[in-house]
Amino acid sequence: MDIFKVKISFEEPDHAPVELPIAAGESVLDVCLENGIELQHNCGGVCGCSTCHVYVTKGMDNIQEISDKEEDFIDRAVNPRITSRLGCQCVVIDGDIEVLIPDQSAFMGH
Repeated sequence: MDIFKVKISFEEPDHAPVELPIAAGESVLDVCLENGIELQHNCGGVCGCSTCHVYVTKGMDNIQEISDKEEDFIDRAVNPRITSRLGCQCVVIDGDIEVLIPDQSAFMGH
């Protein structure tokens, strides 16, 4: 099995960036949940909402291509950008990636 690196940075200033192993076929959401990183996933990680929205800052070519369904949900996310992806759909294929997790505080307590 191929193991790569995912560097996760956070918009929230009190969260330090972390580098974690990610296996080919694994999603950013999987890695976050396995490592106790707070990334909302109201639909359970099945591309049914936009709460696990992240920005891919490096390695966009190393993840699965975006689907029409995912694009529709990203359109509903807070502050979508050209580099926006859903964490549950951000599946590594071949190589290291870097992502930025937007400020999650808006979701806390829901």
